[in-house]
Amino acid sequence: MEMIRKLTHKTRMFGELVMFSHTLFSLPFALISMVWAAGGIPAGRVLLWSLIALVAARNGANAFNRLVDWKFDAANPRTAHRHLPRKLLQKSEVAIFVAVNFAVFIFAAGMLNPLCLWLSPVAIALICSYSYTKRFTWLCHLYLGFTIASAPIGAWFAVTGEFAFTPFVLGTIVMLWIGGFDIIYATQDIDFDRDSGLWSVPSVFGLDEGLFIARGLHTIMVLLLFSLYFIMGLGWLYLIGILISSVLLAVEHNIIKPSSRKRMKIASYNLNQVISMVILLFTMTDYFLAMS
Repeated sequence: MEMIRKLTHKTRMFGELVMFSHTLFSLPFALISMVWAAGGIPAGRVLLWSLIALVAARNGANAFNRLVDWKFDAANPRTAHRHLPRKLLQKSEVAIFVAVNFAVFIFAAGMLNPLCLWLSPVAIALICSYSYTKRFTWLCHLYLGFTIASAPIGAWFAVTGEFAFTPFVLGTIVMLWIGGFDIIYATQDIDFDRDSGLWSVPSVFGLDEGLFIARGLHTIMVLLLFSLYFIMGLGWLYLIGILISSVLLAVEHNIIKPSSRKRMKIASYNLNQVISMVILLFTMTDYFLAMS
C-alpha cells in the first residue's frame, strides 16, 4: 500500500508539473485535423498512436521548460511555489521524465508512418528550443504558439503521411491564439522580466501596447477560423461555434487585471479551455451532420 501511495503521489506531482489539464489547448485542434484528414473517424490505430504522441510530446516539452527555467521560477514570487523551486521533485527525476516522454513520442511517431518518424526529432528540437527564446526575443509568445501548432499539423501527417494546406491554416490559428493569451499571461511578470533581463511583449512594449498586440493576434485568429468555413465547406453550426468563441475571447480581454491572479487564471487558462472545446464541439457536429 505504501508503494502505491508513493507512486500515486509522484504521478500527481508530475501531472501538476506539466499542467496536464492544459492538453485541452492543443488536443481539440489535433482531433479536428485528424477527422478532416481522414474524411471521418480515423482508424483506431492512428487515433491511439497520435494521442500518445501528442501527450508525450507535450509532457516532455513542459517538463523540459520547467527544468530549464527553474532558477527564474525560484526568483519570481509568482512562480516560486512550483515543484522544482520547492524541491517537491528533483531535477534528475524531471530529466528522466523528459527523456522517457520524448522516447515514447518518437516510438509513437514511428508507429504512425515514416514521415512522422523522420520529423519527430525536428519536433523535439523545436519544442525544446522554445524554453530559451525568452532570453533573447519578445517573439517568444509566437514561438510558443508555433511549437504548439505542430499538434494539428502533426495530426494531419499522422493520418495521411502527406503535406497539405489545411493543417497549416489550423496551425496558424493555434499559433496566433496561443501567442495572444500567452502575452496576456506575461503581463503579470512585466517588472520581474525587466529586472531579470527576460524578453516578452509586455516587458518590451508595456502593458497597454502588449494587450493591443494580443487583441490583434486574436482578431486575425478569428478571421482565419472564418476562412475555414469556405475552405472546408462548413455550415451554420460551425459559424455559431466561431461566434461563441469570439464572444468568449472578447470576455477574456475585458476581464484582464494583472494584479489579480484569479482573473488572470480565468482569462489565460479557463476561458481558453472552454474556447477550444466549443470549437471542437461545433466543428465536429457540423462536419458529421453534413456527412450524414
